[in-house]
Amino acid sequence: MSEKTEKTDLRLSVFKTYKLYVGGKFPRSESGRVYEVTTQTSAAGAAGKGKWLANAPLASRKDARDAVVAARKAFGGWSGATAYNRGQILYRIAEMLEGRKEQFVREVADAEGLSKAKAAAVVDAAIDRWVWYAGWTDKIAQVVGGGNPVAGPFFNLSSPEPTGVVAVLAPQESSFLGLVSVIAPVIATGNTAVVVASEKAPLPALSLGEVLATSDLPGGVVNVLSGRTAEIAAPLAAHQDVNAIDLAGAGEELAKELEIAAADNLKRVLRPQDVDNWPSAPGTERMTAFLETKTVWHPTGSLGASGSSY
Repeated sequence: MSEKTEKTDLRLSVFKTYKLYVGGKFPRSESGRVYEVTTQTSAAGAAGKGKWLANAPLASRKDARDAVVAARKAFGGWSGATAYNRGQILYRIAEMLEGRKEQFVREVADAEGLSKAKAAAVVDAAIDRWVWYAGWTDKIAQVVGGGNPVAGPFFNLSSPEPTGVVAVLAPQESSFLGLVSVIAPVIATGNTAVVVASEKAPLPALSLGEVLATSDLPGGVVNVLSGRTAEIAAPLAAHQDVNAIDLAGAGEELAKELEIAAADNLKRVLRPQDVDNWPSAPGTERMTAFLETKTVWHPTGSLGASGSSY
């Protein structure tokens, strides 16, 4: 009889390579730099160093400029799409996230030092937020636009239009729900975005790029960078082709510096706000922050000899 021996298969895990998301593609940083991302635990917290998770790209000024070029290129098509179509795409993002929920629960738990149950609640809330903003794409114009009463035979109509390319500094502590809460309102209203992920917990944001790439969202509408927030934000705030900046993830000192730089080309600036409870129901403020109002006057004309007008 032949002797049978049991063999134990030894297999090396395939570690995920995290990349930037720019123009619908996944480049490494042009600088070739990376930095270590570790778990956040209740024991170690912000003061300690947890288990190594991955090496995240350390984006450079050149990466920031490339992201702005991609966002500007995508702006015409995205802003020109119907609001209904944008809503469909945002809902598709929610669908794709639902199918990858387990992955994001794991990443959010590691990123924020949460239990699996709490991380699952965060991911569920983020998915629901995409659905919430998807429903607003074709309704926000009815809230902030309309006909204006004027003296004279004129129609006077005000309608919202997107501001353009928006630089978004994602919240530092809420690596996923906070991230979605600042991205979704920007693109729901027809803007394009260059997003700087949470510096210490960028992995959920970089994985979100993979979801966006498979959700019918045109390349360049959202561009995701990871690295040192101050290093990436400075060229974005000073960039002449960036129309607005959301300072949600900036500290007080950095926010002041960026606001001064943003004034050079009169960027719209959304200052940091005290948001301790990202799961709370969002309002419309983040949508209206990056909308311009266009007002059109048009003669009403007249109907027949009676002189009545319409």
